[in-house]
Amino acid sequence: MNITTLSVAVVTIVWILAVLFIALVVVRAARNQPIRNASTVLAILVVVAIVMTALNAGLVFIQPEDRGVVISAVDPKGYRAQGLTPGLHWIIPFAESVITYTISRQTYTMSIAPSEGQVKGDDSITARTADGQEITVDASVMFEINPDKVVLVHITWQNRYMNDLVRALARGIIRDVVSQYAVEEVVSTKRIELTTQIHDQMAAKLDQNGFILDDFILRNVTFSAEYAASVEQKQIAQQQAEQAKYVVDQRKQEAEQARQQAQGLADAAVIKAKGDAEARLVQAEAEAQALQMIAQALANNPDLLTYQYITKLSPNIQAMLLPSNSPFIFPLPTLAPTPSATATPVPSTAP
Repeated sequence: MNITTLSVAVVTIVWILAVLFIALVVVRAARNQPIRNASTVLAILVVVAIVMTALNAGLVFIQPEDRGVVISAVDPKGYRAQGLTPGLHWIIPFAESVITYTISRQTYTMSIAPSEGQVKGDDSITARTADGQEITVDASVMFEINPDKVVLVHITWQNRYMNDLVRALARGIIRDVVSQYAVEEVVSTKRIELTTQIHDQMAAKLDQNGFILDDFILRNVTFSAEYAASVEQKQIAQQQAEQAKYVVDQRKQEAEQARQQAQGLADAAVIKAKGDAEARLVQAEAEAQALQMIAQALANNPDLLTYQYITKLSPNIQAMLLPSNSPFIFPLPTLAPTPSATATPVPSTAP
């Protein structure tokens, strides 16, 4: 309870007392029981009630979320130039009055949904894009009255600012800005840029009229049924193209894998051939060196070849014939005499 409410209660009580006293005086007079100094007491009560009523009429308390505009009959302009700030104020009783305006944040919503906006039913904005497509926009404007310009708001708009200013301004700016963009830009690539442009234009216009724009929200964008169908077909075609591209890329990867595998096999074959060739070269060089060493050994010892020949013969051979120009038979040194090889003396006969 603030002081103005308390003063109203006190004034009311004083007037009630005055009325009750008058009634009491009348009743006592009817019974021939007049009250002493009744007129004096009544006059005092009436004067006190009038004074308190006048004082109460001059007291104004402004809430923290409000600002007051003083309408004055004694001011040549008809109003005070400065608004009333929160707290208790005094105005000229019966010559001035106060109209309060809230400076709290307010929201105006324009929506296709019947129960969401300030206007019952479809209050969305129909706009046409730069490429001729018709779209429907849902939006919300959050704003507040500038406390320093509350007198300007009262003079210019009074309580009509919600419909006559905010709604009309938002719808006009949205249509103007949307007409500068293609429908695909409104949907995706430049939606943030479009929202920012609308916000900046609305902020400037509202500021000129004594308001502060807190935020602008582009809530929803709806297309015609024909355009929605074309977008769906485009998305299907795009998905099919992406699928075909994926298949082509997969085939390319498979071909690349086959090529790399074939290249690996070819490289392995080349490496193996090089290895075989190098092995044969090493073997040939070793054989050549061995033959050279054998040739040197034979040159130094000619009988070595005969010895090697003899050692390679079969172990069952017990004798060896030399060439015809050699009348000798050499027994092998490893052979042992056997009984079958011993000569039996033959008796001689005399002639």
